[in-house]
Amino acid sequence: MGKQVNNLANFLPFTTYLKYGIALLFFASSFITNAQTPYSNGKKYTLGGITVSGNTQYSNQTIISASRLPKGKEIVIPGEEISKAIKKLWETKLFSNVEIYRTKIEGDVIYLEIKLFDLPQLNELKINGVKKGKKQGIIDENKLKKGTKITENLRATTKNHLVKKYKKQGFLNTKVHINTIEVKDSIETARVNMVLNIDKGEKVKIKDIVFEGNTVLSDKKLRKSMKSTKKINRIRLLKRSKFIDSAYQADLSKVIDTYKENGYRDARILSDSITYNDDKTISLNIEVNEGELYKFGDITFIGNAVYSNEYLKRLLRINKGDTYNGVLLQERIQDNSKPDAQDIANQYQNSGYLFSTINPVEVSAENNVIDMEIRITEGKPAYFNKVSVSGNDKTNDHVVYRTIRTRPGQLYRKADVVRTIRELGQLGFFDAQELTPDIKNPNPNEGTVDIDYVVKETGSSQIELQGGYGGGGFIGTLGLSFNNFSIKDIFKKDAYKPIPMGDGQKLALRLQASRFYQTYSFSFSEPWLGGKKPVQFSTSISHTKQFLYDFITRRADKSRSFNITGITFGLAKRLSVPDDYFTLSQAISFQHYDLKNYNTGLFTFGNGSSRNLSYTVGLSRNSTNIDPVYPTGGSSFGATAKFSAPYSLFNGVDYAQLKEDREQAVLDQDSDALGEIDQERYKWLEFYKVNFKGDWYTQLAKNLVLKPSFEFGFLGAYNNDRGIIPFERFFLGGDGLGSYSLDGRESIALRGYPNQSLSSQDGGTIYNKFSLELRYPITLAASAKIYALGFVEGGASYDNFRDYNPFNLKRSAGLGVRIFMPAFGLLGIDFGHGFDPLPGQNVKNGWETHFIIGQQF
Repeated sequence: MGKQVNNLANFLPFTTYLKYGIALLFFASSFITNAQTPYSNGKKYTLGGITVSGNTQYSNQTIISASRLPKGKEIVIPGEEISKAIKKLWETKLFSNVEIYRTKIEGDVIYLEIKLFDLPQLNELKINGVKKGKKQGIIDENKLKKGTKITENLRATTKNHLVKKYKKQGFLNTKVHINTIEVKDSIETARVNMVLNIDKGEKVKIKDIVFEGNTVLSDKKLRKSMKSTKKINRIRLLKRSKFIDSAYQADLSKVIDTYKENGYRDARILSDSITYNDDKTISLNIEVNEGELYKFGDITFIGNAVYSNEYLKRLLRINKGDTYNGVLLQERIQDNSKPDAQDIANQYQNSGYLFSTINPVEVSAENNVIDMEIRITEGKPAYFNKVSVSGNDKTNDHVVYRTIRTRPGQLYRKADVVRTIRELGQLGFFDAQELTPDIKNPNPNEGTVDIDYVVKETGSSQIELQGGYGGGGFIGTLGLSFNNFSIKDIFKKDAYKPIPMGDGQKLALRLQASRFYQTYSFSFSEPWLGGKKPVQFSTSISHTKQFLYDFITRRADKSRSFNITGITFGLAKRLSVPDDYFTLSQAISFQHYDLKNYNTGLFTFGNGSSRNLSYTVGLSRNSTNIDPVYPTGGSSFGATAKFSAPYSLFNGVDYAQLKEDREQAVLDQDSDALGEIDQERYKWLEFYKVNFKGDWYTQLAKNLVLKPSFEFGFLGAYNNDRGIIPFERFFLGGDGLGSYSLDGRESIALRGYPNQSLSSQDGGTIYNKFSLELRYPITLAASAKIYALGFVEGGASYDNFRDYNPFNLKRSAGLGVRIFMPAFGLLGIDFGHGFDPLPGQNVKNGWETHFIIGQQF
């Protein structure tokens, strides 16, 4: 008979020795049965051989070798050799039972039998209680692959790991049960099927957070400092009250930071405990020792030669007598949370002193007044030795290097490194979340450093393939946008992989068609015209054909059309004044409008043409942080002015008389005369148009971003007798996507209302819009960036300046989701609630669903 061994022997010494003792007793009992065996004082034998029995897949030689009992070895019975052999076999962790027997004795030669059984192998694993996508992670974390040896130690560590894992996620009542079932079949290898039952239970909510020992700071203020651990509050939406141990531990440190910010530098947590309540909630009990209030005393700087004491004190902005604030002191010296912070360390690093060190030292705390020495080691100024880029497999080196603001031999400036990372991210060719400046080979003695910008290519071309319903029919769109194109390689066969890429140029082709209109467009832009300076050249050509709707046949009448052909050339140049975030852009565009028997309320002449030659100048500033899809800081604003030549000053037409003639034609209901007059008025379009838009991004917490926005637009006329043109107007409401009427109009989004429903039929000539968005990312991975948002916004459109009231707004609020995939651009859905009635109605509009396809960020 033998003793069944479980794996507690692997980590419990007492159990191990007990098993060895039992095994030895069995071994000794085999000698007791033979009266000729003297064992009281131990007898020396020569091992004549060993046989192996039981159920094992290992060879006899392997087992005998592991036992360290070779044939011919002299052993003492009873003695240490047998116990050591059993121990060696247990330590292999391959067997569930190990026994050694005497088979026979011939004089001084003894023969032994090792009987053992293999540990069972895992055959099949079934996991209950978790989602399918989480199961593979459990298998990998606990090494539960098929063929794994099932030991008691494995079962125990698996159970403990899962319980701890889910407790860290807030599931304090997690229970894990492991069952094994022996597999009986023709295969001799011991195998078992395992069932892993996981009951996470519900996340435990925090009923209360109670502080003890605090007299200076209230419970409310201390609870507020705990950013992720909150007690139950029914009206709070953004922060849950569920207990997460890792977040709780971090929040305990924030409690101490709050004390330090208020002058209590010696504050500490004496104890913390959890009380389980009858309603399945918990209460957190935290005992603190506040210590005493401290103030700043004398602050002196030692070792500074580059900057004077007075200048460094202005940067530090802490004076003698101020309440001690250790957190603020560290931020003013070196704020690691902001790479571009206005602190002393960055001031040195932006002047080339990469190797500088700044250490605040308390030299006295007498009478609770802390005297500080800011000890500075400036070192040598650092210069870039080698500047390199890695990871750009598709984008050509010159495109990356022209963006980089650091050059070999140039003085190191941290601001240049930070700005380079931002602008590489803004290119849209690389994953903005993965951009990393790798500082290499810093040499304080020589004053040199190397830097490698590590980038990760992401998809920069997009396919637009969509269908929708609008304008009384189905609309199909096919668009191709190549955002990293290389036109110089267009005739190189080897460059088509699948298209010539790598020079940072943008080329877009778009075809959109329905029963009522067709549009074709082509655009191209070169961001570095000539390759030496950031001067962007762009051009676009488009042609649209729109057919009039026949109300009798309910079909498009192909004999009645409105055609628009346009071409635009533009230049945009980065400025250096007031700073180099500014861009000045200019464009000249020409559109030809051709009407063939196309009579609508918007155009009083059904046959004829109009021409639009205009000049646009814009000034913009964009300082948004790194990721263009999800900026976390900075701002973006732009102001544009578009105007035509003042033809009425020199074309000799008496527009005052023409206005009187038009009014008379309206009274006479003479449509022919009215059409001729309007054809003369709009032969060349005369107008000016002003737009302004501003966006600001503020990070309220980690990745939680607030985005306020403002928009304004105005369309005017030089000559009031000539009037405002019927083109270029503003249409407010809906998702803001382009509509099927392609007459130069601007579609302005205002969610919570139908498309273009908040402007008059012919469009507004002035509008403004205010909005506030709160964004939070679900994932910012390169393959798909997803974020949720909540919004409130309001806007209004007016037909003339006399009626303009910027605060008489149509208001809305709602929620939405955005998904950015490199191949398809930005997709999204919004659910908006309009709080005001549509024009001409007296009931609020209510809920609207908006689908966002291909809209810019």
